[in-house]
Amino acid sequence: MTKTSRLFTPLVASLALLAQLAAGPALAGPKIEQWTAPTGARVLYVESRALPLVDIQIDFAAGSAFDPAGKAGLASLTQGLLEAGSASLDEQQIADRIADIGAQIGGSTESDRTSLSIRSLSSEAERNAAIELGASLLAQPTFPEDILERERKRALAGLREALTKPAMLAARRFNEALYAGHPYGGSVTAESLESITRDDVVDFHRRHFGAQRASIAIVGDVDRATAERIAIRLTEQLPPVEAAAPLPAPAPTQATVLRIPNPSAQAHIAVGQAALAREDADYFPLLVGNYVLGGGGFVSRLTKEVREKRGFAYSVHSYFAPQQVAGPFQISLQTRGSQADEALAVVRETLAGFIAEGPSAEELQAAKDNMINGFGLRLDSNAKILGYVAMIGFYRLPLDWLDTYPQQVAAVSAEQIRDAFARRIHADRLVTVIAGGDGDKAGAAPATAEAGK
Repeated sequence: MTKTSRLFTPLVASLALLAQLAAGPALAGPKIEQWTAPTGARVLYVESRALPLVDIQIDFAAGSAFDPAGKAGLASLTQGLLEAGSASLDEQQIADRIADIGAQIGGSTESDRTSLSIRSLSSEAERNAAIELGASLLAQPTFPEDILERERKRALAGLREALTKPAMLAARRFNEALYAGHPYGGSVTAESLESITRDDVVDFHRRHFGAQRASIAIVGDVDRATAERIAIRLTEQLPPVEAAAPLPAPAPTQATVLRIPNPSAQAHIAVGQAALAREDADYFPLLVGNYVLGGGGFVSRLTKEVREKRGFAYSVHSYFAPQQVAGPFQISLQTRGSQADEALAVVRETLAGFIAEGPSAEELQAAKDNMINGFGLRLDSNAKILGYVAMIGFYRLPLDWLDTYPQQVAAVSAEQIRDAFARRIHADRLVTVIAGGDGDKAGAAPATAEAGK
């Protein structure tokens, strides 16, 4: 195959998918099949023959919300050590095996879940080799003590650097304030990292990495029977575990302003509250409304008021981050320290006006048009489809979530947006964090400050 044809094939596949999504009055998502494997794992599968690849993501209810008290960072460290050694291979041999079979293996840890992802050629030999390796990493990690110490030192160095940056200080303090006393509110510290032992890692894996807590998404060039075998192989040797206990709802916050000193010229500002669970009746009104408020880039109200009219910030945006239980609503911006209070006043005024008035008819239609017309681009690759399918599987959303997304967006009314924002976003619960900006306040009296942890 020539270089031109190699480039042409995925291009044609992407264009074909976009054409399919754009056809007809409704934009159809991929066909998702679902079943429970004999091991107890939940499986979602999408057949896609456009490219000779298979993409797999295994999610466990084992995110940072499950870190024990005083051990923040344990979930992330456990995930990062999966590739450090298995029963039959050491770290270097694992890296060599991945390179030899042309696979990609990685992972991540969020508040709710920890993931391992596998991308492989769909040809039988390469695919089977990648699945065998993935199964070994999941079920038989050795967590070598020396590599744990190396990764701990790396994490400590990264933490020390992060705590010099006002953006990170603001993000940490904002999350701690929104979720004080809640599993979402833990922050990694030097003390928590130093306290983690190999026994902690082994125990965390044993208690959380089981098929009963696993959700598997498989997208690509394999048939249903092959997908069933893949799901079994990846989870059949995992330890038995108990189902994850439901997370509690976070306690309501009280309006407060927290200032973190830092010599930066730019002040990093975060405003918000806990607001939206992944399964929530207000999801689409809040999603569409947020596009108008601050999620739509240069066409959003916050950008027009804060940047275009007053020049307070180059960038200002808002977003909802839905999680298992109420994830954050957040407005973020950076501005010169000397004008931070003025910029913040404009943000609050704009938010209050939007809650009271909702979007105009023109704003609402523009938001819907952009969100619906751009929907196909969210599904133009196996990797993007995998991300959505994994999300649907882990959070147990309806299988037609992608199919109905455009219709759900189109059906949102201005009144629904006003009602949802009025019920869910409250001025007397908004937490405000201002980190840095001291370098732009020469001659000013020092403000009362709460230091970052």
